[in-house]
Amino acid sequence: MGEGGMPGWIIEAGDADFESAVIERSASTPVVVDFWAPWCGPCRALGPLLERLADEYQGAFILAKVNIDQNPTLASALNVQSIPMVLGFRDRQVAVEFVGALPEAAVREFLAKVLPSEAEQIATAADQLLAEGRLDEAEAQYRDALTREPRCPRALLGLARILADRREDAEAQKLLDRVLPGPFQADADRLAAEIRIRQGGTGDVDALRRRVADDPANLEMRFELGQVLARSGQYPEALDHYLDIVRRDRSFRDGAARKAMLDIFELLGSRNETTEQYRSELAKVLFS
Repeated sequence: MGEGGMPGWIIEAGDADFESAVIERSASTPVVVDFWAPWCGPCRALGPLLERLADEYQGAFILAKVNIDQNPTLASALNVQSIPMVLGFRDRQVAVEFVGALPEAAVREFLAKVLPSEAEQIATAADQLLAEGRLDEAEAQYRDALTREPRCPRALLGLARILADRREDAEAQKLLDRVLPGPFQADADRLAAEIRIRQGGTGDVDALRRRVADDPANLEMRFELGQVLARSGQYPEALDHYLDIVRRDRSFRDGAARKAMLDIFELLGSRNETTEQYRSELAKVLFS
């Protein structure tokens, strides 16, 4: 039993612990948040229904109850304007929501959208296999999930990671292209950027540096040097060369230098110090 005699899958959440109790927890278990107040008549009808369904599902989802009178900051931050309001969180994001006291059949339909599908459950198990290094088993599970749900984002990303590690880049990229907007898109975009960077130049760095020094205006040579540097992880120097190309000719290779910079930003992450520095420099060039 949880606090106050409630089962472990029914909790109270609020301003102080919403991040950990709801958002972070939803990364592993779906969380249904019920915004209510003691004076709300429809809340008194919906609340017991949600609690009964939480008991029925026995921990398949967490029911987090938020009293808006006691947690006005949270209610304001989430734009709760009418209650009861119910949000379904999965993978740290709101997956589905509704307002008002719906009948039981409609609430069950809501829960079906919050809870992971059979394919997602299989892909989650495959994630664990992948983390344990059991690649063949993980691959089989991901492929099984995709036969059941071809757009399952967790399976698409997981299988793409395995294929990318085997340098089967073309097939990995096809899978990543199928990941729809949502909680897995950022990781898919990052892996796609990593693949593109890895497919860059293969020349000798020192020889290319000498040739660029001898002919600074040769943008083809400078771009090739940037590609080789990026592939070897020498990102600041690569970005210097890409930025110089953008300064000299923004349309070079249909904006290839700018796109190469964006791939590095994607790979490093938006809060990375190198990303912040060169994104600012790129903006100055593009908007000057």
